[in-house]
Amino acid sequence: MILVFGSINMDLVAEVATIPRPGETVLSPSYAHLFGGKGANQAVAAARVAEPGLVAMVGCVGDDAFGRMCTANLAANGVDVSAVTPGEEPTGCAFITVDVTGQNAITVASGANLQPTAGAVPSEFVDTHTIGVFQMEVPFPTSLEVARRLKACGGRVIWNFAPVPPGFGRAELDMLLDVTDLFVVNEIEARSAAAILGVDDQGLEADARNIASSGKATCIATAGERGAIAFTPAGERYLAPALAIRPIDTTGAGDTFVGVLAASLGAGAEIAAALNEACIGGSLACQAKGAQAGMPDGAALRAAIG
Repeated sequence: MILVFGSINMDLVAEVATIPRPGETVLSPSYAHLFGGKGANQAVAAARVAEPGLVAMVGCVGDDAFGRMCTANLAANGVDVSAVTPGEEPTGCAFITVDVTGQNAITVASGANLQPTAGAVPSEFVDTHTIGVFQMEVPFPTSLEVARRLKACGGRVIWNFAPVPPGFGRAELDMLLDVTDLFVVNEIEARSAAAILGVDDQGLEADARNIASSGKATCIATAGERGAIAFTPAGERYLAPALAIRPIDTTGAGDTFVGVLAASLGAGAEIAAALNEACIGGSLACQAKGAQAGMPDGAALRAAIG
């Protein structure tokens, strides 16, 4: 099973001529509801390419229309939502304005994403065959508790260090890495993690190598059109290319990478093959607008792999 513990959001997106300055009001002709939250995105990405019934989401939504819409969307994509629970706060929302040049301004109201509990994870979801997927949009202590529980049962942990929380320190990062098998970062997140570990930034590859050598986790660093690189704690190095595409929207590409990576490992792939499939999945996700719209299904992924 792939267990995703994380955030569930409704994204409200408005296109504007210019992003408003402080005190300024601008008009948009309309707005769109888009499903988001890094946890939900990664669950959908995994479920689209995994065998049916193998992906479950644990998170919290509000007892409101957005929460019901988000839960229904997860279920429609084949995600087990039996452990998605209603909280006292409203469903998490991201308020996004996008100008004509593609620049954006985003405000995220966490809402119910601050309320998931470790006790919400059913015991049948946690065993030696489980791959847990975590991010940084729900409270870290709760995610850490679930990850420790999973590791104690012999399961595996993928931790996407995104977004990097303000003030996250060495002690917290050491605890995170201690329970993590695969630590996934982009270039900015790799730089942040290296700095927390007290290592000077020397570029993506050196940062990934230094992060991996600092603990027990393999570090996987994504680099957009340049693909991804991975280092194990023992110094083994893996590279995977991205597809040569003309991107339409890169939103959700990183979440697709993580979801496909988890699904591939869950199907028994070794790290090199899983890394390659994740890069291809992330590339395909850039060919439609919105975080989830371009996420490939199994057939599209297999066709691209050839």
